[in-house]
Amino acid sequence: MTNNKYQKPSLQTQDEALKISKGTQRPAQTKEQTKLIAQGIQKGIDLYKRQQNEKARELNKKLKKTARQKELSINSDNNEVQEYIIYRQHWLPWLLLFVTWLSIGIYFFRMN
Repeated sequence: MTNNKYQKPSLQTQDEALKISKGTQRPAQTKEQTKLIAQGIQKGIDLYKRQQNEKARELNKKLKKTARQKELSINSDNNEVQEYIIYRQHWLPWLLLFVTWLSIGIYFFRMN
């Protein structure tokens, strides 16, 4: 069994290659030579498409990796926010408030 990774070029690619090769055809050039040139152009187009697909895959991998890293950093930030923070207030302001209300109450009681 042979693993043939080469895919047959699409009809669109074949048509483009044939148009380009006919557009650059010399006056004394034979049909076979034109077909060979068209095949070379086809291979070039296929190679270009493969390279672009590889670049797109690499870019997708990088984007997914950065998205994953951002997600992990957001999750770690959320973990920090979920920690309980206990505030301890000093007793002095409450004592002063109580004394103030008590003194106001005594003042109004004596006036009557």
